[in-house]
Amino acid sequence: MKQQIVISGIGGQGVLFATRVIAEAAMEEGLPVLTSETHGMAMRGGTVISHVKAGPFQSPLIRPGQADVGLFLHGGNLELHRPFIREGGSLFVNRPGPAADGGIDAAKLAADFGHPVIANLVLIGHAVGRGALFCGADTLRAVLRRISPPEQLEINRKGFEIGFGFEG
Repeated sequence: MKQQIVISGIGGQGVLFATRVIAEAAMEEGLPVLTSETHGMAMRGGTVISHVKAGPFQSPLIRPGQADVGLFLHGGNLELHRPFIREGGSLFVNRPGPAADGGIDAAKLAADFGHPVIANLVLIGHAVGRGALFCGADTLRAVLRRISPPEQLEINRKGFEIGFGFEG
């Protein structure tokens, strides 16, 4: 199994936590994993991108046109980072719109639950529910149980489940 994933957002959206969740899932599956993040402006709401490679890769960076999956926590970054996604790759974009074009309003779903900070987990859950990631829901649930702070576990779990069950 080899998969390349780009996670894009703006500072404060949980790109780095999403990266950790997916990387931990790769380890849980027994896969080698490489990650790379660019987050210099994260504290000021600037663009953040991270690359995750699950499987036997040599370099952590994903070249344009090579990513299998794109998780876009900020729809505005789609134009900037879409070139990383290969033709036929899967896109999951936090934005209002039809699910058929990869849109899911993860921010609204998370806010409706009362915890806007879990939009990243809603988006990951949605990708897993559509079979786009290298791992299944049980692996992600195990990772969340292991890495979530006790006071955040149920909130994180619920965010994942909201996205996983989203039919849109």
